[in-house]
Amino acid sequence: MIPGALITASAAELLERLQDRHGPVMFHQSGGCCDGSSPMCYPRGDFLVGDRDVLLGVLDVGPEGVPVWISGPQYETWKHTQLIIDVVPGRGGGFSLEAPEGMRFLSRGRVFTETESELLQAQPMITGAAYERGERPSIRGHLVTDNAPGTCPAPPR
Repeated sequence: MIPGALITASAAELLERLQDRHGPVMFHQSGGCCDGSSPMCYPRGDFLVGDRDVLLGVLDVGPEGVPVWISGPQYETWKHTQLIIDVVPGRGGGFSLEAPEGMRFLSRGRVFTETESELLQAQPMITGAAYERGERPSIRGHLVTDNAPGTCPAPPR
């Protein structure tokens, strides 16, 4: 199984601090209106996942992992890419938990290879409705040590 979302080590470090403060958290990849298509981090349960939202994966950070969601229409546009969650200096967007930290989460993408795309098509897509019924992915997204291979380099820190 190919994870649809990964996280860099520096972003995972910040995410662990946020979990220590706020308990279990989740990401929702925003649509880009006012927040520049940032992955928004919320306490789990504070953001209502829609029935058509798609679970990209569960990041292997913290004891319960961190689910990463995207809207169904946005998933259709970006399903050919793997979401890499990174962190850079700056103000976080809106109500995202990292906003007061002087850092913000940033989405980067890596285009799936042809083989990975074929494997993804064979995997079940877990929607908000399916998750509500108890469906879960079989693996968690691992950490990426630095810049994820195949993505644009992160801005200088």
